[in-house]
Amino acid sequence: MLAVLAACSPGSANDSRQGVSRSVPMGEFSADSAYSYVARQVAFGPRVPGTASHDSCATWIETRMRAWADSVIVQKGTVAAFDGTVLPITNIIAGFNLPQTKRILLVAHYDTRPWADRESDPELHNTPIPGANDGGSGTAVLMEIARNLARKAPTVGVDILFVDAEDYGPGETSISDTGFDGWCLGSRYWTQNMIPYGNHNLPAYGILLDMVGGRDAVFHYEYFSQRDAVTPTVKVWSEAMQLGYENIFCRQVGGAVNDDHLVITAAGIPTTDIIESNSKSTGSFPDTWHTLDDNLENIDPDVLDAVGKTVLNVVYKERP
Repeated sequence: MLAVLAACSPGSANDSRQGVSRSVPMGEFSADSAYSYVARQVAFGPRVPGTASHDSCATWIETRMRAWADSVIVQKGTVAAFDGTVLPITNIIAGFNLPQTKRILLVAHYDTRPWADRESDPELHNTPIPGANDGGSGTAVLMEIARNLARKAPTVGVDILFVDAEDYGPGETSISDTGFDGWCLGSRYWTQNMIPYGNHNLPAYGILLDMVGGRDAVFHYEYFSQRDAVTPTVKVWSEAMQLGYENIFCRQVGGAVNDDHLVITAAGIPTTDIIESNSKSTGSFPDTWHTLDDNLENIDPDVLDAVGKTVLNVVYKERP
């Protein structure tokens, strides 16, 4: 993904700081469990499409989902990358509470960047990144949410989509929220055939988790999410406030990010993006982004915990 805006100014996602009521975690989200899922992914090695480590990770995710979910669909295909490389991809969709027609979509990408092109040393630019945060953290949080949903079913339907080939894009380029630029290939493939959905039964909204485990991370409103997916944006940030995570979820506008949520929103499912897009150190993505420092040592279990408990509460509070 790429960020194209990094302003921090008062936001207007139609919620208020006044009169915030407190709530408690409704599930049993475990930060230690989520952290272990990040560690397991990193142990596979870089999860670049077409590599053995990627395929091993995909099989592991599928196996865990089959143990927890009511249904699992594996969508395989090939996509053409920006440089002409043909990539084999695997999207994994896990469904919970299948009889419910009202559904929520939770999304993360599990692939990792093939190149550490943000390293200061040019000799390292062709080295694949570990992807602990960028790829690993969102996947880990959704896996821990899935474990909870298996133990306590939500009252609405929930589908968890693990998408592939999000990070196989070009370097610094100009982008827009409508044009194809080589990123988000797995979600683009999925929206061409949105199994298990049709136009008559699309989810009410989606929540995308991307880079949700960095140390001292703060999540601002993502610009396009605030503009095009107000309902889930308000639900997530309001629930974070109610849980006491004001220091982690900031009610101000951060970056405008080219990410899977744009593709899914354009396909008819308004999707918000929980992503660190206004880092204190960079004004944009965290300083580990697309570097070899995107490793396990820079994952913060407390951040994983805040994101996981917030999203899980949103899910459990939703009603048919």
